[in-house]
Amino acid sequence: MRTNPHVLEVNAKIWFHQMKRDFGRSIVTLADIPESYIVKLKSAGFDAFWLMGVWEESLTSRQIARNDGPINDYLKKIVPNYTKEDVFGSPYSICSYNVDKYLGTNEDLLKFKAKLNENDISLILDFVGNHFSVDHPLTWQEPEMFISSKEDPGDSKLFYQNKNGVWIAHGKDPYFDPWTDSAQLNLFNPKTRQMLEDYLMQIAPLCDGLRCDMVMLMLNNVHRDNWGKYLKFDTPNEEFWPGAIQKVKEKYPSFTFIAEVYWGLEAEIQSLGFDFTYDKILYDRLLFSNPTQIAAHLGAEHLYQKKTLRFIANHDEEVPLAAFGSKERSFAAAAVAYTLSGARLFTASQLCGDKFRLPIQYQPLVRDVDIEVKTFYMKFLDIINHPCFHGGQWALKSAKSCDGQNLSYQNILTWTWTQNTTCKVVVINYSAEQSKFRICVDKLPKTENIFLKDEFTGSMISSSYEELKNKGLEIEMAPYEFKIYSVDF
Repeated sequence: MRTNPHVLEVNAKIWFHQMKRDFGRSIVTLADIPESYIVKLKSAGFDAFWLMGVWEESLTSRQIARNDGPINDYLKKIVPNYTKEDVFGSPYSICSYNVDKYLGTNEDLLKFKAKLNENDISLILDFVGNHFSVDHPLTWQEPEMFISSKEDPGDSKLFYQNKNGVWIAHGKDPYFDPWTDSAQLNLFNPKTRQMLEDYLMQIAPLCDGLRCDMVMLMLNNVHRDNWGKYLKFDTPNEEFWPGAIQKVKEKYPSFTFIAEVYWGLEAEIQSLGFDFTYDKILYDRLLFSNPTQIAAHLGAEHLYQKKTLRFIANHDEEVPLAAFGSKERSFAAAAVAYTLSGARLFTASQLCGDKFRLPIQYQPLVRDVDIEVKTFYMKFLDIINHPCFHGGQWALKSAKSCDGQNLSYQNILTWTWTQNTTCKVVVINYSAEQSKFRICVDKLPKTENIFLKDEFTGSMISSSYEELKNKGLEIEMAPYEFKIYSVDF
């Protein structure tokens, strides 16, 4: 993959249904996805395709989802005519690391992967190391591999009984209710760790990388704090991930590991060997903070920045139009997140302009497309596909006041990408106020007049070399307006 790769996430079953609808009876399995579709992915600038939810569905998880009160109440509000038959099991309640029969077989997946790879696109799949589905065979075959008890723990919300009468804990994030379709693994049991390593080695040939679910829950101290007396094994001397990642990369050197991680533990998780970690901090600051606070986050160490996964949407977050409140603000947030160093994650629902987030258990038959949103992203993706945004040098810049009194320059986020004889200048008014300011560009052609091309409109603006060098370029921008200028020298 390129430096700062573009990753597209699709919900496997929704996407595959769409493929069947678009291409007709020729689509039976993943192996049948046509070359023309993959060529379009490449021409749109995507380096990786995250097929979220490819593994075999848990039938018990499906029933739990179909009877889940909150899921059904939410769907009644946003999709009044839905039926329970449209609800499936959670992709993160995994009962087998084999391809779900709706999509085909492992062999069909490999054929699809080969088509992607021929077009220099990597295939990303999911790995859940913290828990399995409640009906995973190991929950009754090897209950000691899970957080379990032969005696009733007295917490029916947190534990359930397997068919042999052993109490098994549901997986959980300590800040939320348990996931009732999951069975929590005992990660201090050496047998469990070996089993997870074996699964990684089983999955690795089927893809080019893995997005690893809730990685921070697998840290030794977090697991110990979460499960305490139920562990029955000593704390391991080493964390799970460094050895597991090394084992995979010894056989597949270019394999990519992406970590879903929160709680400010990103740097720690990167140190364990992950190639990229979620940048939830940036996402939250785009939602809740001001430009000064956003810029402070972007001042972090360069290597850390390069190993982050930037996003304004994923299957766990509200869709951008709802989260940011308007198209203008969501487009400005995209301009921030996707013109930084690091991997850049887009979702199919984001590119289509979905108005609300659907539960990952819901598989709609038809998706509406917002033409304005789709047109924006087609143009934006084309702009940031330029080699400068991938092989260039990124530098955070500062805006300054035009007259020393107007403070609206503080609303501006700006940086440059420089490569060979090209400089891209990104300027974003990340506020609800009109802003007037000046920005300086370090690297300039030494000509009397300098021309800057607006990448979105194609229009040109000009300034003298002396003006740009000594005073900077004067700009006035509307609320949440942004510009990407190109300068050749």
